[in-house]
Amino acid sequence: MTTMDENVTPTPELDSAQHDYLQILDAIQSGALRLLAGFPAQPSGLRIQVGEVTVEAQWPQGPGEAAVSAGAAPAPATDVATEVTVADPVIRAPSVGVFYRSPQPGAEPFVAVGDRVSPGRQVGIVEAMKLMIPVTAEAGGVVTAILKQDGDSVQFDEPLFSYSPE
Repeated sequence: MTTMDENVTPTPELDSAQHDYLQILDAIQSGALRLLAGFPAQPSGLRIQVGEVTVEAQWPQGPGEAAVSAGAAPAPATDVATEVTVADPVIRAPSVGVFYRSPQPGAEPFVAVGDRVSPGRQVGIVEAMKLMIPVTAEAGGVVTAILKQDGDSVQFDEPLFSYSPE
């Protein structure tokens, strides 16, 4: 085995190649997130190849998923309603990532319990690999509970809000 002198600087060719790969990975990342956001349900796997770079992702499928989603109720946020019925429809996470209730740190949340929402209204954000994906209401109603706290990690299709339809 050979040792590398710590005072040796990398060659410009290597830096250029690394830079190219990082640009390719960034392009793959943003393209994959846009692609995943367009699926009606999370796929079981995804493979993207750009030149010599290949990225593959697999998601668990089958009975294990149902057991996870049917687990204990999420920890309540500070303004969660005290009563949430099982029949209340929910607004779900569009992607795996980190959930944010407001457009930026320190800003007012998009919605609070009791707020009316109309179809298409933005109610939160899910950040996935530096891409901000808006969470929007699919139907009109009144927010009855906030099921995830600001900064919580979320899974694809995980309930974030419940609401009473109008």
